[in-house]
Amino acid sequence: MALDIKKFLQRFIEEARDHLSRLAEGVAALEQGQRDPEQIHSLFRSAHTLKGSSRMLKLEPITALSHSLEDLLSTLREGQLQLTPGVTGLMYQALDQLSDQLERLAGTLDAASLAEVDAALCKALSEAANPPTSATNQAEEVAETPTQVPAAQITSRLQTQDTVRIRLHKLDELIKLMGEVVSSHAGLRALVGEAQQMQSSDASASTLPVFVRTLKDRVQSQELLMQELHDTALQMRMLPLSIVFEPATRLVRDLARSLGKQVECRVQGADIELDRQMIDQLADPVIHLLRNALDHGIESPDQREAASKPAQGLLTLKAAQDGGWVEIEIADDGQGLNLQAIRQKALSRQLFTPETLEGMTDQEVMDLIFLPGFSTSHLITDLSGRGVGMDVVKRSVVDGLQGVISLDSRVGQGTRFTLRLPLSLAMMRVLLVRVSGHLLGFTAQYVAELIQLPRSAMIDVAERNAVIIRNEFVPVMKLSDLIDLPHTEPSPRHSERQETHALLLVTRLHHEKLALEIDELIDERDLVIKQLPSHLGQFSLIAGMVTTGHNQLVSLLHVPHLMELTRRTRSRTASQTVAVSEKPKPRLLVVDDSLNTREIERDVLEAWGYQVTLAEDGQDGLNKALAERFDAVLTDVEMPVMDGFTLTARLRQEPDYQNTPIIIITSREKESDRRRGIEVGADAYIVKGSFDQNSLVDTLKVLLD
Repeated sequence: MALDIKKFLQRFIEEARDHLSRLAEGVAALEQGQRDPEQIHSLFRSAHTLKGSSRMLKLEPITALSHSLEDLLSTLREGQLQLTPGVTGLMYQALDQLSDQLERLAGTLDAASLAEVDAALCKALSEAANPPTSATNQAEEVAETPTQVPAAQITSRLQTQDTVRIRLHKLDELIKLMGEVVSSHAGLRALVGEAQQMQSSDASASTLPVFVRTLKDRVQSQELLMQELHDTALQMRMLPLSIVFEPATRLVRDLARSLGKQVECRVQGADIELDRQMIDQLADPVIHLLRNALDHGIESPDQREAASKPAQGLLTLKAAQDGGWVEIEIADDGQGLNLQAIRQKALSRQLFTPETLEGMTDQEVMDLIFLPGFSTSHLITDLSGRGVGMDVVKRSVVDGLQGVISLDSRVGQGTRFTLRLPLSLAMMRVLLVRVSGHLLGFTAQYVAELIQLPRSAMIDVAERNAVIIRNEFVPVMKLSDLIDLPHTEPSPRHSERQETHALLLVTRLHHEKLALEIDELIDERDLVIKQLPSHLGQFSLIAGMVTTGHNQLVSLLHVPHLMELTRRTRSRTASQTVAVSEKPKPRLLVVDDSLNTREIERDVLEAWGYQVTLAEDGQDGLNKALAERFDAVLTDVEMPVMDGFTLTARLRQEPDYQNTPIIIITSREKESDRRRGIEVGADAYIVKGSFDQNSLVDTLKVLLD
């Protein structure tokens, strides 16, 4: 559900102006010699709130500068920094730039209008907050010297630019090919002229075969040129995997350090090239898998040594090309998946009966982690554990990248995820089939085989048709019934065959197969894939469109969605027997000293059917929690009167709140803060910089289930 971001930007601007005013007054008081600890703490809270609120609205330049200012005030609050004219000068510079950014934002209500963050000023603030022997002198110098705007802003996400750098020799090759195409086209036009002359005169029988042969040769030559031109143009869109892999290795080092773990990251195959469109969509699933490996897979040094492993863990990011495909492996040598914990989680959520779980293979149990909202982690953090990450990865790989993801894990040895992806989404191998008079397409990566069987070979399994293919039961569905196509009579040459035999297109997705009954196979060829317009992006049945030689548009069916339709059809009868009861809305308490943050969270939660009560600090939250019963509590950490850690600990002392879900949503991202969140009793710990409304709602669903 979309938020009206401009409404929240306006609230942020009003709130930020108040904070900047308090900061300016406080810095002036410090400059005059006032050193009241509570006043310094109040300044720190204002900077902290600015950072957190701007982070939720993705105002990165404001977030970065507020963060640096907060660090400086934190050091000052702890008595580790001597207040000098240079330090106050830095704080004034920061406030001036924050004020300028705020006015830019007020004039446009568009985050894109913000100037790039002043890296030199942020660096000076950070160095002053962590002073070496000469930090004060450096602060003095920076305070007196205008800072320069950096050429580019470093962001936490792995993103590529909207441009592709092309080598000159590739452009030369493309221009050369275009010249040959133009020349070939001129030859074809000449042949058209000859055909017109032959039509107007009595062409001899010997002239016509020569003309036809020449025309055929020219058309074949044109086809070869067009194919080469297309291949060259596609090659220009190719980018190396290093664009994703290199930032990912830095991410691994940073996250490992924050988690207190020692990890070596090895990279292979970073020079393999993928289509730009693939590179753009690959970063997020790679980040999810890396975070999962660091958070859940690789153990702490003490745990590894106790298990007779090297203290340093190993994380491998490897790519290899296989024809028109690339396989990407993300593997760790950690503790592996706990299959018993996965079974227990599935049982507690009533996803399967004990008998069904007992009959599952280890591979089937491992694949349960791809279910929405599934997580065995006891603590939910912004890194992993919300139960939404692996579901997101699977959707990204299968739906967005038209690929396949597989999983292998060994207890005590580690886990390996394998992503099999096409090199490009622009052109793919397509099978064209006819069903009930309609021409439809399937991309080849989802097609296992095409078989024709006598109908007598079909068997009834759980009230469904199925066939046995190499000792494997494969369900059978008529494609026309599955997608609700109107029934039409087959052509005479196919009607007799269809009475006795079935033509089955066997599709495959990971470990799952589905046989679709079709009327006939028309063709198999490489075709250019046209993506659906953005306003049709949620139409999940269609993966794209292709154009045939007769300029006929053909829909490409999305096999993962067809399999989902089959599962729904299979369980429809059972689901209709489930009684529907009116459940009261869960009551939530949101505690945050930032009005903007409280309003954002309330709008999100109320849109999803929750009843929300707001509290402006920890003490206010405690009073409201004791006055009435809530089903869950969401709290910030840094607040006046009572912070979120204290609030959580106090609530856990109350009998009514010993088992109530408590979620901490904060700007604090240090591992020590996460550990403290666990110690005081939080069930989830989410950093505002990673805030996502769907993730928050999914987290609540997991905890309230």
